[in-house]
Amino acid sequence: MTSISMKHLRYFLALSRQGHFGRAAEDCAISQPALSLQIKELEEILGAPLIERGGRRIRLTPLGTALAERARRILREVEELSDLARVSRGGFTGPLRLGVIPTVAPYLLPRLIKALAAHHPGLEPRPREAVTGKLIQGLMEGGLDAALVALPVSEPALTEWPLFEEEFVLVRPATDAGKPAPGAEGLRMMRLLLLEEGHCFRDQALSFCHMSPTVARDMMEGSSLATLVQMVGAGIGVTLIPEMAIGIETRSADVSIARLPEPRPGRTIGMVWRRSTPLAEQLAQVAATVKAARG
Repeated sequence: MTSISMKHLRYFLALSRQGHFGRAAEDCAISQPALSLQIKELEEILGAPLIERGGRRIRLTPLGTALAERARRILREVEELSDLARVSRGGFTGPLRLGVIPTVAPYLLPRLIKALAAHHPGLEPRPREAVTGKLIQGLMEGGLDAALVALPVSEPALTEWPLFEEEFVLVRPATDAGKPAPGAEGLRMMRLLLLEEGHCFRDQALSFCHMSPTVARDMMEGSSLATLVQMVGAGIGVTLIPEMAIGIETRSADVSIARLPEPRPGRTIGMVWRRSTPLAEQLAQVAATVKAARG
């Protein structure tokens, strides 16, 4: 009789996460028929259905829900066995699967990769850019070693290591240069451009302006800070960006930068990793390298 394999668990977990065969197959880099075959084989091994078929999205059966939770734990623990072996060999070498949020990745990663090569030459950085929710999920499932995010994430299973703080600045048309910068109340009266839902930076901007997500749905959105800044340059509105993005995002846009009145909005960037990882000491060293790279 065929036994349950790690491949079965990975594919099923992808399906439970995506809720759709096509997206899960893409996530696993296999064809949809191949994924369907693996799921069917897993159900035959267990002798019971794991999903309710029909409709555009799949639903997990009670057995499927229980299996998904156990699969996450099993895959995470298998990854940590490999990490334990890495630690036992001494040093810190091999892959470093590091998640980075999109409002940090373009501005910090180039310097960080160079710093890691200099201070940890045996490491093989494998960065992954994604919004905070997906990075936390990757950490919890063992697909990532650590992630650079805005703190706090308030997940008991994760260690949070603060690295640096930075302010948000106002980006507005070049014709507004020299005008007094509005406070939170004034920003609420302006056409504020925001990142799409899922970005923590969006939530931080809304919090500063004391605006509800419901109101924000009627506002203009962009997929990246670069898009928002270019929209400002076209005279569509104003936006907020973190300090680290100023040099890159404003160099080719007809915009001006203004510091907001006190108390100024800002964020704390930090590194997070699983409390259970055997790599905790090594990841703390990487965190120190990240902080030094930031300058």
